[in-house]
Amino acid sequence: MNDMTRIHPFLDGKTKRMLIGGKWLEAASGKTFETRNPATGELLANVAEGDAEDIDRAVAAAREAFNGPWSKVKPAQRQLILIRLAELVEQNIEELAALDTLDMGAPITRTRNNRNRAVGMLRFYAGMATALHGETIDNSLPGEFVSFTLKEPVGVVGAIIPWNAPLGSSIWKLGPALATGCTVVLKPAEEAPLTPLRLGELCLEAGVPPGVVNVVPGFGETAGAALASHPDVDKVAFTGSHVTGQAIVRASAGNLKRVSLELGGKSPDIVFADADLTQAVPGAGMAVFANSGQICSAGTRLFVEQKVYDEFVGRVAEFGKTLRIGDGRDPDTQVGPLVSPEQLKRVTGYLDIGRQEGARPLSGGERLTDGPLAKGYFVPPTVFADVRDDMRIAQEEIFGPVISAIPFTDIEEVIARGNKTQFGLGSGVWTRDVGKAHRLARAIRAGSVWINCYQAMDPAVPFGGYKMSGYGREGGVQHLEEYLNTKSVWIKTD
Repeated sequence: MNDMTRIHPFLDGKTKRMLIGGKWLEAASGKTFETRNPATGELLANVAEGDAEDIDRAVAAAREAFNGPWSKVKPAQRQLILIRLAELVEQNIEELAALDTLDMGAPITRTRNNRNRAVGMLRFYAGMATALHGETIDNSLPGEFVSFTLKEPVGVVGAIIPWNAPLGSSIWKLGPALATGCTVVLKPAEEAPLTPLRLGELCLEAGVPPGVVNVVPGFGETAGAALASHPDVDKVAFTGSHVTGQAIVRASAGNLKRVSLELGGKSPDIVFADADLTQAVPGAGMAVFANSGQICSAGTRLFVEQKVYDEFVGRVAEFGKTLRIGDGRDPDTQVGPLVSPEQLKRVTGYLDIGRQEGARPLSGGERLTDGPLAKGYFVPPTVFADVRDDMRIAQEEIFGPVISAIPFTDIEEVIARGNKTQFGLGSGVWTRDVGKAHRLARAIRAGSVWINCYQAMDPAVPFGGYKMSGYGREGGVQHLEEYLNTKSVWIKTD
């Protein structure tokens, strides 16, 4: 497995520089930071540490490109660039998957399986590039007037992404920007900057003009904050915690920039006694254990109908115990490490809180420190039973492989309790009763409702949140609207 770091073409021992105006530059301050493999702690690369001065440079390059050559590129040309970028991502998917695994720890089987999603998103945005249009409107003013609308790119976009899916998150920001004619300054998460930087290389190879895509790694409190408040950024697209999302909204007030936010969640996953429990056990388990629980829409509040509660929750705990935990480079690994020491401290802290509050761990519950796992940040799949709605582990986002299992007795009760959260990103329902399925689909206050499945995603289907899980949508036609302004045009013809 260690050969992956030695032979990976991107890990050549050189400092990884930032992409600004089509050039690879060191940070203005000369500072760098380390990025390490969370499974082993080994150093992967030193990365240029961007700050406010680098953000200024990148925004200026993005503005120059937006006002200049990029504004003259026709939709069909933007489409061809996106198609070419999709081809390059597909050709280099093994390398990109390996970077994701090395930098944030996800099992290589998972990052390889992102191929269809990553390539599919780029092809979807390519298709949309030539399908953007306004409309003619039959107005009611006296006299002769023609009125119509134009769809125009917002302008310079500041894109700030998380570490839990570097390739997919980057494409989710770059794709709609390129399709609509915007330019981008992408700020990767400091925990996992390598894949976004490699994607920046592929953008140039695909023919993206200099300055249209800029990638500035750095820390949230410096580079991220500077991007969110920058007076020449027209829109911020952010994925991350609700606390940082609130800070971005405050920072956006300076020039009232557009903001779209895909934030955290504490999603209910509801299992009725009439469900196919054989299907629901792994479904409910992997709704949380996948990616070591580091998914914003994970179904971490597992509501189970009382009559099957003990049986079902026990089966989910046993299922978690069967999952192989280890270095993500091992193709047999099903659960990898948490991304960083900070995330490990957060998750293990909640494990302690759960026990102190009276929850009963049926599986997991402690950091793994034996043998080859000792140097990594490993927490096993954990299932807490006897959880009450008012416990912190049932209300606060943990972002780890931790399920809070809660019993319920009837449909109206579980609707009310499922919605009793500040978040509203994902949700799940397991039942054979089509009436219950439709009732829950309408009643749950969340941006996605998965019925007899969990985390199903497609580029054509929008994804986003209610309440403190943010606003705006990613995916679908709605995603492109987030990057467009609507201009009304009136022509008096008499």
